Amino acid sequence: MSDLTQLLRRDLPASIVVFLIAIPLSLGIAAASGAPLLAGLVAAVVGGIVAGALGGAPLQVSGPAAGLTVIVAGAVAEFGFAGTAAIVAVAGVVQILLGVSRLGRAALALSPAVVHGMLAGIGLVIALSQVHVLLGGAPQSNAWDNLRELPAQIADHHGLSALLGLLTVGILVLWPRYVKVSVLPAALVAVAGVTALAWVLGADVARVELPDRPLEELITPVWPDAPLHRIAVAVFTIALVASVESLLSAVAVDRMHDGPRARLDRELVGQGAANTVSGLLGGLPVTGVIVRSSTNVTAGARTRASAILHGVWIAVFVLLCASLLETIPMAVLAAVLVVVGLRLVSLAQLKTYARHRELPTYLVTALGVVAIDLLTGVALGMITAAVMILWRLTRCEIHTVQRAPGEWLVRISGTLAFIESVRLTKEFGAIPAGGEVDVELHLDYLDHGAFETIKTWEEMYQKSGGQVRIHEVHDSWFHRATSGRLGGGRSTPRLVGSWSRWQSIDHQRRDAMAIGIAEFERNLAPMVRPHLAELARDGQRPEQLFITCADSRLVPNLITASGPGDLFCVRNVGNLVPPHTSAAAQRPIGSSLAPPGMGDASVGAAIEYAVDVLGVTTITVCGHSGCGAIRALQSGAAVAGSSLGDWLALSGVRFSDVADEERCCTDNVVQQLANLRTYPVVQAAEAAGRLRLTGMYFDIAEARMYEVDPILAIHRPLNTPVA
Repeated sequence: MSDLTQLLRRDLPASIVVFLIAIPLSLGIAAASGAPLLAGLVAAVVGGIVAGALGGAPLQVSGPAAGLTVIVAGAVAEFGFAGTAAIVAVAGVVQILLGVSRLGRAALALSPAVVHGMLAGIGLVIALSQVHVLLGGAPQSNAWDNLRELPAQIADHHGLSALLGLLTVGILVLWPRYVKVSVLPAALVAVAGVTALAWVLGADVARVELPDRPLEELITPVWPDAPLHRIAVAVFTIALVASVESLLSAVAVDRMHDGPRARLDRELVGQGAANTVSGLLGGLPVTGVIVRSSTNVTAGARTRASAILHGVWIAVFVLLCASLLETIPMAVLAAVLVVVGLRLVSLAQLKTYARHRELPTYLVTALGVVAIDLLTGVALGMITAAVMILWRLTRCEIHTVQRAPGEWLVRISGTLAFIESVRLTKEFGAIPAGGEVDVELHLDYLDHGAFETIKTWEEMYQKSGGQVRIHEVHDSWFHRATSGRLGGGRSTPRLVGSWSRWQSIDHQRRDAMAIGIAEFERNLAPMVRPHLAELARDGQRPEQLFITCADSRLVPNLITASGPGDLFCVRNVGNLVPPHTSAAAQRPIGSSLAPPGMGDASVGAAIEYAVDVLGVTTITVCGHSGCGAIRALQSGAAVAGSSLGDWLALSGVRFSDVADEERCCTDNVVQQLANLRTYPVVQAAEAAGRLRLTGMYFDIAEARMYEVDPILAIHRPLNTPVA
């Protein structure tokens, strides 16, 4: 599709849909901010054209945002709107500097619970103020006064203005539920429909007022006559809140489409440029806004042309059709803002943060914004987030159960620090002397103080005639502390380390598997159960037959980063593929292959099942360093007539250099690939182009995979390691 065709078919229609939504929202946000209504339209035009052209998120739409309403209202009350415009322009410069300094992603370090709590608080403040306008009254100076006066406002006599506002709310709420037409957004239908009704009824209500000559009535910014520190606070507040809101919106929009990803530093520069221009032209601050952006994506936009064009349409409409905007009742705009404000309090987010145990941070921030002010609310939210992090870092669960008379199990999980020593001592002290105690550790971290508490109790309990067994089922913190290595080096991840690395088992090794199975069923099974259930229902469809050695150091799923259903594995001593029986029967007596007619039905059955039934597309033979089977063949240690000797005789391998162990391993891989091709099912699948054979060599010490060249019998790096 050509650029022009895409513009006409995708971006142009999307820009019109966004333009229709942006008009009422821009007017409403300006009214709620205490700014001239024209300022909201100026910000919408500049946000669309400037941020749309220069920003790093092509499908994001920018303009005046409800999230800045409270901040702007406070600035207008303190500095006047001309002073606020100057502050907006300087805030834009700050954003440009942040973007040039490549600090875009740093803004995302703020806890999402704080950001969404801030927006929820702002939404409540907006709704509490605008509901008074909707009901025909006037908003108070702060949220508490608005809340206190609300019962009286509701009980007061209401005229036609309030009915128009309530009708608008009804349309905004019900329209999206029953009408799924993207070109008719709820805000447009509500504002246009109720405005038309008011015109038909000849309602005498307060309406939008715009200058007759918009270009001549643009407000010139004036530097505020106020202390510099107050101005600086306002500048940085607008810059930071606008930046965070824009970047969060850009990240959210990225998840909605498959186009180019957002470049956050460039987006900050674009937003800063838009704010500077908007401030100089007497407009409100600009941010990327998720409602208009998501509408843009849903409407089919493909490039930044849609965002730019929506700004152009607003400018044209204001210049040529301002009289139409002046027919909109103010109660209708207030109704739009009430719904927008309440939607900033998302029930889905409340559930999410409750599930992740971050609800206190969200609520403290929101209530702080409502009860005090925005900066204090955000500060309280950040303090709460820090306290929650510290609480999690020191949180530990200790459960003691009696499994049988005289037998006890103490399970400790989480982060075990010295501040839990008193609790540990209390739990251990409740266990009767002379018993058998298993202490099961599922620890993310163990500090020295907590280690000393456990160790001291263990020694004292054993001196009193009891037995203590300590098992580590998550990591090896206690074991490393016992050997004087607590905090030294890196711990082995549980899924990678062997039993000996993650369990401190100093009694019977037979317990290792039982503890490992219990660890799987407790921690891993819940994660893999849905995938395994799907495989159980639909059957297996592996992509590869993976033939490798039975060596315990070689873990196929680990070294290939594969999971259930990916590999169909055959493991044996030496990763051998005995030739097909018909091929073996043709070998002369005394050759290095097996006697006539002798093969291996097990490997042959696996090959035939994998190719004919499962339809694998690749067969891989993987050898490895330090292979005992190859060493036995090199040294001639495999005794003829023994099971091991007879098995290794099936390899058919002849070494090019017996003294070079690595070369012998790759010689063996090449020979097994040749043996594979003696199977009719392999021959047919290769000839049809639906099967590929590959050889690999895994160096255990390097933890690195190599590809084996079947012609030269040499191995070369399969992948370049990441530094």
